[in-house]
Amino acid sequence: MVDIINPLYDTAYPARTITYTGTAGVTGTWPAGPQAIYLFCTTAAHVSVGEGVTATIATGIPIPANTPVVLKVPGGTGALWRVSAIQIATGGSVYAKPINRE
Repeated sequence: MVDIINPLYDTAYPARTITYTGTAGVTGTWPAGPQAIYLFCTTAAHVSVGEGVTATIATGIPIPANTPVVLKVPGGTGALWRVSAIQIATGGSVYAKPINRE
């Protein structure tokens, strides 16, 4: 069975692209609501998703370069949330789009 991904087209949930280096990059925020985030990084990176997160090597999940992944948006207080990424070896960009699963 294949999961169906439902991109959110509401203007509150735009796709965002940010760059990262040895210093974490952070997207703008999205309101609570989406179940997950579809993302990929142009280089290997550690990624964190949630309210007020900043990725570090110790706290982020390692994502290989150019590999699309779907990560759950953690539940929280209902506050704005974001994506953050930091390089493993080389700087790059992360593309992120909020989604729901049908």
